[in-house]
Amino acid sequence: MNAQPTNRRVILSSRPKGVPEADHFTVEDADVPEIGDGEFLIKTEYWSVDPAMRGWANDAPNYLPPVEIGAVMRSFAVGTVVASRHPDYAEGEVVSGMFGWQRYAVSDGGNVDRKVAEDDLPSSLALGVLGLNGVTAYFGLIDGCAPVAGDTVVVSTAAGAVGSAVGQIARIMGCRTVGITGSAEKVSLCTEKLGYDVAINYREEDVNAALKAACPDGINCYFDNTCGPISDAVMTQLAIGARITVCGTVALTDWDPIPVGPRVHRQLMVARARMQGFLILDYKARFPEAIEQLAAWVREGKLARNEHILEGAETAPGAIKMLYEGKNTGKLLVRVD
Repeated sequence: MNAQPTNRRVILSSRPKGVPEADHFTVEDADVPEIGDGEFLIKTEYWSVDPAMRGWANDAPNYLPPVEIGAVMRSFAVGTVVASRHPDYAEGEVVSGMFGWQRYAVSDGGNVDRKVAEDDLPSSLALGVLGLNGVTAYFGLIDGCAPVAGDTVVVSTAAGAVGSAVGQIARIMGCRTVGITGSAEKVSLCTEKLGYDVAINYREEDVNAALKAACPDGINCYFDNTCGPISDAVMTQLAIGARITVCGTVALTDWDPIPVGPRVHRQLMVARARMQGFLILDYKARFPEAIEQLAAWVREGKLARNEHILEGAETAPGAIKMLYEGKNTGKLLVRVD
């Protein structure tokens, strides 16, 4: 006899302060949930691991309420509809959305980002370059930084899920690209696979000196995934009229109290630069526009997939810490089974 399927879940069992670690979570098995009228059941294939999950797990000011203790950890996931009592979702359709770290999720469609129509491409891309990471890179760069051909574009966490896409899109647009990353392996990844013109290892190089050498005419666009010391160095090299998108703050170890420095207004004034915060949730209505273009670039070989896949639900609890320690080489995912 075949064993009954179980719902493997990762529960937030205690509240972290700062980066969540493995012991803040519990992996457990539960019954597969039943669906009611207007609902459907998703069997997830991949779970996403994102920097935003630190904020969701902490009890600190954020754009979403914290995950409750004892609840399934909030996350994006992609999977297949395996049962449906909803008129708009049929068995066999692939969907992505906020389904959490659980093997089976019930939905009424409200937490679905989209149906994944790119059946010629791996479904995992719906959580990376064809998901929120790719869309963030697309709009954060094109709308936020407004690069033009010939601009010098600097990207922090250049080998990460968002940064790797930013660098490639900037290259497609005819820009010169400089990536800042944290290891010799990632420097090679940036220059050999992702097409960066220059890559800087901030752990081993003087970032100020390296940026000055790499950007002799200044920095026109900066896609900021870190804040902190790396961004301080970039500020000293801004070109006149520079544009900065602030997308992430992984260099900040704590948000309570809210950090108040460094003071960057002097550099912004001198360069007549623009610095803007960016949150992808503001662009939800335009997701199809970005995904269509990103998928075309993937098919044309202009946009490389850059994934780091962990195997099995048991690897999820330590994955957020791994992300913040920079141990991933690309979009970090958990393959559920």
